[in-house]
Amino acid sequence: MASTSMNSAFDPASPAASLTEGTLDELTAAFDAREANRIAMNAVVNAGIDDVARNYDRARRLQRRFSVTVDNGDVTNQRRSGRCWLFSSLNVARFIAKKNLGIKSFEFSQNYAMFFDKLERANYFLQDMRALALAGEPNDSRLVQALLHDVMGDGGQWTMALNIYKKYGAVPKDFYPETASSQNTSQMNTMLRSLLRQAVCRMFETVDATSGADEAAQRTADIAKDALAAAHRVLTIHLGEPPRSFEWEWTDDDGQFHRAGTMTPQQFWHTYVDAGLEDYVCLVDDPREEHPKGVKIGIEHLGNVVGGDPTEYLNVPVQFMKDCVRRILSEQGIPVWFGADCHPMMDRKNGAWATDLFEYGRVYDTTFDMDKQERVRFADSAMNHAMAFVGVDVADDGMSTNRWRVENSWGADIADKGYFTMDDPWFDQYVYEVAVPRTMLPAEYQAALAKPAIMLPEWDPMGALA
Repeated sequence: MASTSMNSAFDPASPAASLTEGTLDELTAAFDAREANRIAMNAVVNAGIDDVARNYDRARRLQRRFSVTVDNGDVTNQRRSGRCWLFSSLNVARFIAKKNLGIKSFEFSQNYAMFFDKLERANYFLQDMRALALAGEPNDSRLVQALLHDVMGDGGQWTMALNIYKKYGAVPKDFYPETASSQNTSQMNTMLRSLLRQAVCRMFETVDATSGADEAAQRTADIAKDALAAAHRVLTIHLGEPPRSFEWEWTDDDGQFHRAGTMTPQQFWHTYVDAGLEDYVCLVDDPREEHPKGVKIGIEHLGNVVGGDPTEYLNVPVQFMKDCVRRILSEQGIPVWFGADCHPMMDRKNGAWATDLFEYGRVYDTTFDMDKQERVRFADSAMNHAMAFVGVDVADDGMSTNRWRVENSWGADIADKGYFTMDDPWFDQYVYEVAVPRTMLPAEYQAALAKPAIMLPEWDPMGALA
């Protein structure tokens, strides 16, 4: 009853709710009455908001020196694609491969990983939607519409990346190089989306028109099979045919020539990237108070490989995440994959993140004061980019941290040859996920991993893909 009363009390079409000429006059007069507004307008119109709001004192004090640094060589470049999660996970893997091969320069084929992720994800989507159609889910339900809207993006998660590497392995970049479509995925993705949505349309039409359950199951299976074959053709035409095997030989940094003979991608992965990465778990900081720490959470309908590992996380305090990353960098000397909301307070050109790097509130004469929980709850922040930690500046106490060095995948023409610097408080506010060895977790967290996950709906912000 209270909700009805509120709705009846407010009519957005009423004169009281409309933006009148008088209201506009008041807003304009208020703007003109403050001289600083005109100064800000002149500055931002000509220079852009970031150049005007950039905190000069903060920017010059953000140092690029670190007490612990992991050298991973030249940065990679994902170009105009959303493959950061594949680039960053393969950047972790290539660090291990380079050590095992005795070379300083090496890169995996991100195109190869994307081909099989796209193919597997098409199959995952088709089977998921087929099950929903056969179960009688309305085609206009929030779930079906959300799945249709999100289909065949480039983003992903650590667990999804490992699903691909464990099943299909990996190849050196020379054996499956980049293509026009791998570097700019928009047209390929548009065609795949149309193809898959058409298949879903036919599935729902078939279920509606078929009286027998067995017949509906068979006919929808045929639709899914045909659509998967078409998706494979589209991917092969855009990305090339991936290698099933290759002749592997290399010269190490000591000048020693090696010939390993014919290898499959799976053999290459298991030979030169040890199985440790396959035992990693994902930690997240879900700041919403209704989701307790120390509990495993999952996202419904989120995955890429049918029968692969589910996309699940252990919700932990952000300080525990930071402690794990610091220990891995300091004790093991291995890069650490992570996911963050990369856009707030970012100086892309200079490669810097700090919570006070831009003084937007002073320019606009307003406040931006939502905390992390509020930003997640009201759609102002979610994970959207994956990278790798490759350095940390540890304070003299050996525990607290001052700043972090980040290997990005946006090329070497920005930042410190592509490497970014993150101020420690920015980690607290905008980092959401890290992948760490399961063995690092205390007993209570190990026990939590063995319990069923609390499942969140497909559209929950914790299901955002990097």
